[in-house]
Amino acid sequence: MPNPKAGNAIEEFKKGNVVLYRADKTGIVHLPFGKANFTEEDLITNFIAGVKSVQANKPPDVKGVYWKNSHVCSSMVPSIRLNLRKMLKF
Repeated sequence: MPNPKAGNAIEEFKKGNVVLYRADKTGIVHLPFGKANFTEEDLITNFIAGVKSVQANKPPDVKGVYWKNSHVCSSMVPSIRLNLRKMLKF
């Protein structure tokens, strides 16, 4: 159900103002950033925007390393581990 307090998410998403991600109760952040029909450049752009958004919106009480590890996966396939140092310098 849409939440009237959140505004119209579809309109904001079309404008490019919304990065949709969520964290579960164990602290794992789920960040969908593309689909199979996206170009490679679009996937990279979306992923970097998502990473920067998560990094910028981390809670102020968090001290030390915020990213412990990162993986990319699709539905029903094994994940691929990412190099965090290269990812955060991008």
